[in-house]
Amino acid sequence: MTLCLAACDYVDYDPKETYQIVAADYFQKSADYEAALVGTYDPLQWMYLNILIGDIASDNSLSGGESATDVLGLQEIDDYRHVPKNNVLLDVWKRCYEGINRANYMEEYKNNLDFKGKRQIYAQVYFLRAYFYFELVKFFGGVPLFTEKRLMADDSGTLKRASKQQVYAQIQKDLKNAIAGLPTSVAQKGRITKFAAQALLGKVYLYQDKFDLAAQQLENVIGVYSLVSDYSTLFTSAGENSVEAVFEVQHSNQSNWWDWGCMICSEGNIGVIHNGPRGYAGADYASGWSFNVPTKDLYDAYEAGDARRAATILDIEAFKVSEEAKGRNVSYVKGYEHTGYYNHKYIPRAGESGAQLELNYKNNYRAIRYADVLLMAAEAHNRKASPDDVKAKKYLNQVRRRAFGVSDASKDVTSTGAALTQAIWKERRLELAMEGHRFFDLVRTGEAATKIKGFQKGKHEVFPIPLEEMDISGLKQNKGY
Repeated sequence: MTLCLAACDYVDYDPKETYQIVAADYFQKSADYEAALVGTYDPLQWMYLNILIGDIASDNSLSGGESATDVLGLQEIDDYRHVPKNNVLLDVWKRCYEGINRANYMEEYKNNLDFKGKRQIYAQVYFLRAYFYFELVKFFGGVPLFTEKRLMADDSGTLKRASKQQVYAQIQKDLKNAIAGLPTSVAQKGRITKFAAQALLGKVYLYQDKFDLAAQQLENVIGVYSLVSDYSTLFTSAGENSVEAVFEVQHSNQSNWWDWGCMICSEGNIGVIHNGPRGYAGADYASGWSFNVPTKDLYDAYEAGDARRAATILDIEAFKVSEEAKGRNVSYVKGYEHTGYYNHKYIPRAGESGAQLELNYKNNYRAIRYADVLLMAAEAHNRKASPDDVKAKKYLNQVRRRAFGVSDASKDVTSTGAALTQAIWKERRLELAMEGHRFFDLVRTGEAATKIKGFQKGKHEVFPIPLEEMDISGLKQNKGY
């Protein structure tokens, strides 16, 4: 709502040119629908704060930055002193609803024209709307739910929060509609497939403890993809859109548009610059803003021989010693809450940006990886009404064997029941660390209160509804805020 109000500017001109009439006149040919669909994909590139928060709010990382007031909203979330007035949470809210508004724009004018390929276009629209609503329900619980048309300025004060269950029901409906119209393969990288929609629907069911339904959906994806043999390559440029990529948000360093007044206008991955060492000089990497610094607890959680630790966490001092032994200098400036570690998956790498360097890193966001699907399926089979621990262990151990570079059972988990559940949850942390999933995993499994310092059970499972939205529409606030 705030985004709409900020963007709506009424001036005196011919009524034919009013926004409403221009919008209605727009969808006259199939290319118009395709262009609007690309615009609906765009907000996926703006979700870097969602990803940062997913680890900063957990036991995986600290906010970091330059000082205790650098991006204050992140600092408050990290310290569990966040309140409804928080610009970071407001941005999360606005960007998700911008994506929903764009999807609803297409829904509003769906019947203007029939053409070949229309069903597949709208299947993508429904996936995207489900994705944006899923982000909102994870962060805030029940939120205003609208699907037939865009939210306009005259809707101010009329919105009510739907229940969490109602939002999930809409997400499920959208994903089922997406699955019915999506192809199993696409020519253009980054386009949504039927398997991506089935994977997301499985995840949505998992978040609601609907384990039988989750297992059923995730089984559709098992065997379609495979694990990259070398984990260390997964988050490099060469690892983009790999055999493991179920759904990947595309970024480019070729954008001609960059503007510090509109950071999200770039096609680049703005989250990347947050993760780099401050004032860095040396080989391989580029300078960053020293946010989202991994904790020693996460570093120590990896076993000896687990290739994922080095691929996930850069030990800057160990790297410096290694480089200096080769006669190459490395220097950097310690940031706030310095741990000695940096997010190696989404670190700024030398030569991978363009135009305005900070805003145009090309690193794709790996939104759904096959390893995630395997671990979700393992959990679903382990926790469903009639558990299948044999299948659960099979999927879990595929991930572990890749991590340790072994083809035998030497690193396999052999436990069953509740002990197997714990093993799967632990593996999710190690496999998916610094990818934005940890906080939400801890919340949905009920472990957050015992794992996260400052977390209050009954309050911090969700974030507060932004104060600006409360003022505009009088929405009921989440408990404890």
